[in-house]
Amino acid sequence: MIVEALSTLGGGLLGGVMRFAPEVLKFFSSKRDQAHELAMLDREMQFATLRGEQEMRRADAAMGVAELAAMGEALKEQGETARAAGGFVAALSALVRPMVTYWFVVLFSTVKIVGMLMAVDAGSDWKEVVLQSWTVEDMSMFSMIISFWFVSRSIAK
Repeated sequence: MIVEALSTLGGGLLGGVMRFAPEVLKFFSSKRDQAHELAMLDREMQFATLRGEQEMRRADAAMGVAELAAMGEALKEQGETARAAGGFVAALSALVRPMVTYWFVVLFSTVKIVGMLMAVDAGSDWKEVVLQSWTVEDMSMFSMIISFWFVSRSIAK
């Protein structure tokens, strides 16, 4: 009788374990599937990010090409307008940038010279005034003007 009771109890336990085993397997399988889906979503997000960056680069390049085309068209139209207006207007148009540069250099030099004269009139040594009047900002501006008129023109040609 005890053997039969143990056999029945063992069979019940074994049946319960067997019924529970597929659920355990489903749990681990579901967990693995969810981890796989999460990894796939992560990869899709990375791919979407890369695709977005590529589209941004493509849009930037297209914008750059459009800007260059617009500048070329504007220069072409400016040249045609100047030729249609005659030689005097074309020459005057060509002198605008150099004249602005000359005007700036004269104005800048005048301000510097007046400042140095005021410092000398206030009792400063003229040698020290000259040395102190040439600043890093002055050198930067001078370099920018020289680069524009000489270096960038050489590179363009």
